[in-house]
Amino acid sequence: MNDTILKAENLCYTYEADDRPALDGLSLELHRGKKIACMGSNGSGKSTFFLCCNGILRPDSGTVYYNNLPLDYSKKGLLNIRSKIGIVFQDPDNQLFSASVAQEISFGPMNLGFSESDTRQMVSDIMEKLGITPFAHKPVHALSGGQKKLVAIADILVMRPELIIFDEPAAALDPLHTELVHDIIGQVTKEGITVLMATHDVNYAFEWADEILVFHNGKLLDSGSPDEIFSNDTLLETASLKPPIVLSILKNPEILNTYSCKRKHTFTHSL
Repeated sequence: MNDTILKAENLCYTYEADDRPALDGLSLELHRGKKIACMGSNGSGKSTFFLCCNGILRPDSGTVYYNNLPLDYSKKGLLNIRSKIGIVFQDPDNQLFSASVAQEISFGPMNLGFSESDTRQMVSDIMEKLGITPFAHKPVHALSGGQKKLVAIADILVMRPELIIFDEPAAALDPLHTELVHDIIGQVTKEGITVLMATHDVNYAFEWADEILVFHNGKLLDSGSPDEIFSNDTLLETASLKPPIVLSILKNPEILNTYSCKRKHTFTHSL
């Protein structure tokens, strides 16, 4: 059985205002049911690739395949692919547009042709699951940043996708909402949904991911397990990544002693 859920083949894309391509012959495969961290410096092509995955952007050349079939850019084809591949944007204000939370989450199922009663039940279920039922009739613009992020995730989950893309899901969130979002992502992966996540948090990526994709200058620089990627010092330097703290400590135990001394000094000074 072919476990490839999405494949990019030699994707190229250049924004009108730019001289340098955002994607420059990008090729990769995503495997079904995996937790995949997408890493690289800003401008390396991650977000542009995400937008190509469900047809928001159409590459200048190259092909995106979903379940071994090339993306269909007709209206019907795009509606279908966006029900299967959902993107949670880094800034939820770029995603949310309805007057109330319930209306916002209802938009996807209604657009897919679900009945009003079925949509109401789907929305109720997902709001309860994410703990946002108290916000159901609240204006979207009145929510906090963390609450907006939860609604943006509900927007996607309510359509029961097979692949969810998170673009920096913890960006600008407080610790409480960061933990909530990470817990939701953990539950999503347990349900067998493939998750692709852009993150700069090397410690979280090392602990969470099955596979890491490293982007650089619009290309896939390398891919592999967290151990393989983070043990390659040359790769990390090229991609402007640092090793996770646990590997740094294993290589140099003095880091832990230095950290402990700093904590002790800070505590003593505060007294």
